[in-house]
Amino acid sequence: MTEVIKLEEVHKTYHTGEVDVHAVSGVSLEIMPGEFVAIMGASGSGKSTMMNIIGCLDRPTEGHYFLDGVDVSHLDRDELAAIRNKKLGFVFQGFNLLSRTSALENVELPMLYTHDHITSVQQRDLALHALEIVGLSDRADHYPNQLSGGQQQRVAIARALVNNPAVLLADEPTGNLDTRTSVEVMGVFQKLNNEGITIVMVTHELDIASYTKRNIIMRDGVVVNDVAVQNRLLAEVELRNLQQAQQAVKLST
Repeated sequence: MTEVIKLEEVHKTYHTGEVDVHAVSGVSLEIMPGEFVAIMGASGSGKSTMMNIIGCLDRPTEGHYFLDGVDVSHLDRDELAAIRNKKLGFVFQGFNLLSRTSALENVELPMLYTHDHITSVQQRDLALHALEIVGLSDRADHYPNQLSGGQQQRVAIARALVNNPAVLLADEPTGNLDTRTSVEVMGVFQKLNNEGITIVMVTHELDIASYTKRNIIMRDGVVVNDVAVQNRLLAEVELRNLQQAQQAVKLST
């Protein structure tokens, strides 16, 4: 199986006056089709820059980035926009829905920028199917202000899915949601991943990252840990038990 995302010694340096900021420093990693990956780290760790590179919103200063087998490292702006629309689906923290446009019309939007010749009827059918996948086909004619935050995010997920991307990218997708709604939205992501969709998500929340299958943790522009979620959760439980045991010993002495 060929990796859907492959980074080889990727660097990203920003030049701000006389100071060079090394946002990403020599990152190499592979993400296979069907994975559900969380990229984590504190503010300034490089995770947002990594997401921008993976999402073809920015180019690496050095190194190579292969997306679905294509080296996109040095493509120009128009070429990046074309491959972004064809290969990637985006879900953002703020939903980014058009307020005067129905859920169905919001989901149809990405298809207006493709070079595929599909009819308006086909666009509508594909958009309805995407809404059905996220459980909102009965809200197709509703406007964003008629939907809850969780429903708006599900419309955004449907919009990201409608062009059948190779990778679904989610940037802090639960950041504007309460705990209960966050759990519902993460359930949608898990369902999509169980159906074979590759998902890469940026988050700083451990409880949200626990819904994924793999955690990539960044610090100061480098990957400091890359572990299966089950292994991370077991390590956290062992650490918590050890801390409780140490505390019990202190109280007994």
